[in-house]
Amino acid sequence: MSSVFGERLRAAFAPPRYIAASLSGIDISTSGVKVVRLVESDHGLVLGGYAQVRLPLGVYTDGEIIDRSAITGALATAVKAAGISSANVSLPESKSYLFETSAQGTRRSEWRIAIEQRLDELVPLPPPETAFDIVGVGGGKQGDTLIAGVGFARRVVDDTLAVFDAAGIVVRALEGEPFAMARALLPAGDTSTTLIIDVGKTTTKMTIVTNRIPRFATTIGIGGHALTLAVQKHFGVTEADARKVKAERGIVPAPGNEDYLAAMLSTVSAIRDEISRRLDYWQEKAAIAGHAPVSHVILAGGNASIRGLPEYLEGSLRIPVSAGDVFTNLASRDTWIPTLDYTESLAYATAIGLALRDDVGRYSFL
Repeated sequence: MSSVFGERLRAAFAPPRYIAASLSGIDISTSGVKVVRLVESDHGLVLGGYAQVRLPLGVYTDGEIIDRSAITGALATAVKAAGISSANVSLPESKSYLFETSAQGTRRSEWRIAIEQRLDELVPLPPPETAFDIVGVGGGKQGDTLIAGVGFARRVVDDTLAVFDAAGIVVRALEGEPFAMARALLPAGDTSTTLIIDVGKTTTKMTIVTNRIPRFATTIGIGGHALTLAVQKHFGVTEADARKVKAERGIVPAPGNEDYLAAMLSTVSAIRDEISRRLDYWQEKAAIAGHAPVSHVILAGGNASIRGLPEYLEGSLRIPVSAGDVFTNLASRDTWIPTLDYTESLAYATAIGLALRDDVGRYSFL
């Protein structure tokens, strides 16, 4: 196991206030680098700075750093614009392996030793090449402790640290995307079983969270860019114009909109079917494993604001679906007005969740 990973990735526990620096998070995705800095106001945390530097397709693909120099340059530009020099950093969901198990003992160190001895049963990677972290989620029936964990290939961790070192950015902690996103979107104290859907540029990520801990995560290889391409093909316009049309029309029925809507729904329905299939798997598993079924769905990501999408998914999934609020755990909007537009803010859920992990006054875990 990578000792660097063990020191820097803490899936469940934030550092003590006396060593906490600025509340900052950096998220790297296919679409670009997103940076957030939170600051304390008289009424609570507010957005102090943010920045996004877009990446060309092919620079970061399926959680893999393809062009190190391009990402290093984007990171340097983004942190300068946001005014930070250190941050908590995301690791890609597509490269993570969530697992559940049980272990004897009462201390985290005891659980780790027990899990290391059978890590190959929990993560499909060679144990010497695996980095993992764990958190206790309750008592087992045999007097043991139920454990939720996440594993990554050490190579993914090392590659991530390398680009940040090259950009001169101090990495305070590494954390999987699902953990950070849950922290941003679920109100403090919310322990419900929730499906979070992150509709990105080239992928749609699903995370089921129960008691604020991600317990199931998967990535669907279709995202909002496929919808943009559908609009381009239908109207014969540029990509920039297609994005505008997509934002204005969404998937809302309207007179004379039938052909356009059919073109959009041919792609949206593919995403919906994949979501439904994976949700059904969890709901069936929940009944057997004693998990609570998903009670509602939260949408986030750069393409989550498509008009009509929550209603379309709700009609198919048969549970409430709503667009997320990435500022839900910041100061009340009665006391401040975010400079980040709501539609754009949905792409910053992971970065905001990463920044919030050091707000130990409110979060003892996740």
